[in-house]
Amino acid sequence: PHPCLVVAALGLAAGLLRLGGWRVPADGLSRAILLLFFVLLASAALAAFYSGPVIAAGTLARVILFGTSVYVYFYITSGPGAPEWSAARTLFLAASASALFACVDFYFQFPAPAGFGPQYVWLDSGVYRRAQGLFYEASTLGNFCAFFLVMVAVSLTRPRTEAFVSRPVLLTGGALLATALVLSYSRASLLNLAAASAALLWIQRRRRRLSQAGWVALPAAMATAAAAWYLFPVFTGHYWDRLSASAQFLFSSTEGVLSGRLSSWRALVDFLIANPSCALLGVGYKTLPYSNVTGQPVVGDNMYLTLLVETGIAGLAALLTLHGAILKAAWRAAGHADSRVSFFGTWIFCFWIGQMFQMLSGDLLTYWRVLPFYFWALAVAVRAADEHSLSRSVQ
Repeated sequence: PHPCLVVAALGLAAGLLRLGGWRVPADGLSRAILLLFFVLLASAALAAFYSGPVIAAGTLARVILFGTSVYVYFYITSGPGAPEWSAARTLFLAASASALFACVDFYFQFPAPAGFGPQYVWLDSGVYRRAQGLFYEASTLGNFCAFFLVMVAVSLTRPRTEAFVSRPVLLTGGALLATALVLSYSRASLLNLAAASAALLWIQRRRRRLSQAGWVALPAAMATAAAAWYLFPVFTGHYWDRLSASAQFLFSSTEGVLSGRLSSWRALVDFLIANPSCALLGVGYKTLPYSNVTGQPVVGDNMYLTLLVETGIAGLAALLTLHGAILKAAWRAAGHADSRVSFFGTWIFCFWIGQMFQMLSGDLLTYWRVLPFYFWALAVAVRAADEHSLSRSVQ
């Protein structure tokens, strides 16, 4: 058992001890989150039918792990929790420390913990485990770094007086997070960051702060790249070659660029064509990598296609509904007059745009150790926007 389960149990106990502070959620975003959760939960019965009770128990456990993020969201928006603005600074400092550990871990190649994802990079100088930091595998680290790098980008577009941390701390943490992202060797997380940055550029397109942020971010990015090249020259060069080759051979050698994902997607599509009833109901959440229901274990590496096979049309519809509800709520908060509410709304709106793109190449709902961060930021934006709107209507 992972130690974080103890923390999750303490959080659940805190909510139970303060039952009087809870209210029934009735907004569209809350319904969308609950819809997805209960669709995943109901799929445990199908997992038992297609794959047996042992795998079904694994499905139930994974739904509960996803439920911790759902609980965090409702604890803030509908429970006794409240938006703690200062927590953003604490979390950023913790994230920066986590990124520093990931860099040190990669440099010294510490013994990997039990139960880690076997992801390696083969160089002329040897075989190296990709940076994963405190997480199960490297892609989770990359996604985690992208989340806080979006926070850095949003902070740079705002006046210093509105920042949660000082500019030197912000840039130092950003450099550590960017380096850890490179060492994770994750291209999908880089796509996430690019899509989020494009969304931020669009939001800030009419503000002068954007050009000022560019004068700060560009030298910082160049200094980070130079430091990464100096400390890890072979690896950084190999990573750049990988990105260049991905762009160059995307259409001529798609299977290689996507690391074999096309064959997995093709196998899942063929399964749906041969078994159309599974497209309606699914075969059970997170059963594909552990059972032979499709003929052999398959890692979908596509959140949309995987959910369609595992939870049917209802699961895919629930995910798309959740996307729309999150973007709508975040956009509303991003346009709020209060700078703190606007900051959180812009942060989660831009990042979730990136998440939607990264889900094309990864099952991001399985990143249970980092999902609570994302749902916390979303909850803070939603709760604060609702409270400010209510106070203004009362006045």
